[in-house]
Amino acid sequence: MSAAPDERPDRPPRAAGGADAGRGAARGAPVRPRIVALRALGLGDLLAAVPALKALRRAHPGHELVLAAPAGLRELALATGAVDRLLPASAPGRAVPARLDWTGPPPELAVDLHGTGPESADLLRPLRPARLLAFADAAGPPVVAQEHERERWCRLLRWYGVPADAADVRLPPPAAPSPLPGAVLVHPGAASGSRRWPAERFAAVAAALAAAGHRVAVTAGPDERPLAARVAALAGLPPDAVCAAPPLPVLSALVAHAAAVVSGDTGLAHLAVAHGTPSVTLFGPVPPSAWGPPPLPRHRALWHAGPPGDPHGRHPDPRLLAVQVPEVLAALGAPHVLPHDPLEVRCPAAPGPQAHRPPAPPSPPPPAHGPTAPRATRHRARPSASSSPPATAPTGSPGR
Repeated sequence: MSAAPDERPDRPPRAAGGADAGRGAARGAPVRPRIVALRALGLGDLLAAVPALKALRRAHPGHELVLAAPAGLRELALATGAVDRLLPASAPGRAVPARLDWTGPPPELAVDLHGTGPESADLLRPLRPARLLAFADAAGPPVVAQEHERERWCRLLRWYGVPADAADVRLPPPAAPSPLPGAVLVHPGAASGSRRWPAERFAAVAAALAAAGHRVAVTAGPDERPLAARVAALAGLPPDAVCAAPPLPVLSALVAHAAAVVSGDTGLAHLAVAHGTPSVTLFGPVPPSAWGPPPLPRHRALWHAGPPGDPHGRHPDPRLLAVQVPEVLAALGAPHVLPHDPLEVRCPAAPGPQAHRPPAPPSPPPPAHGPTAPRATRHRARPSASSSPPATAPTGSPGR
């Protein structure tokens, strides 16, 4: 695909000073050396790479940092403060793009933040970078199983001598105003069915929140509008409680100014972490040790350990179904999540049967003050987007 005119990585950034500055560039003013980082995945994937992108920016302040990622993530990528330009790059599912539309001189540095296998590294080699940082490079670090996604990419950089902190997740406050400041956001969608908690349970949580006096909004991605409308209707919320497919800057503002976010393991949970918004995230089949929030009181990760599952499966994973509505309400009522309006942990009846859902396995009673820290387990983590991942898991906002 071709880049938009002002997204071409070979075009020097516009300098201050109007026409005179432009004539200076035309007379042969030096062009900044460039770094290209590949992360052609979804919203949550981009946010998981923010600590690594920030580390690259600090280590190379005079370089232009070009991020190869889906065009729809451009505004958020630039809002990180680490990225200067986005080079549109994407592929179906979580696959590696076929090519990069890179023109001009080779980059001084190419960084594979896309995957740990050879296919993603091989996509960068034709650019003829002076240096390649990649797990699949002969000089690259070993791959570590069951490693948290943020730490994976920071360790890659540290291996090559670039200091990187996986806890450096925060984004600057968004410039756009929130259309629903102070609302509790309930997000029932996820990119794969195995990470999608039943709509009836999300509706029961939303109904309890509304009954406790909270303003509730149900958010949804571009293909999730019917799901959000169903959750809102089952919860007895008005139709205008559905906020479906807002532009990414508006979604960012919505999350940044929310009272709390309740979701599965998807992009919106990562956005809540990036803005420091209290969150309750429901995990399964992948544990929070692989994709979860930092260990801060305002972020609650609900997880029931079990045998490995398919992170790209079509049906809700048993570990996810083990999470019950009272646990979610208890987590929301914990200090640092909704401290001003504690919820009574009473589970309203789910408004309707769970059609085509396998029965949830029994779970332990909810803790009195919210869930404890995620349990350690030898669970197979979701594979990092690599050279040959399944091509059936869609990406894009707000999914991972």
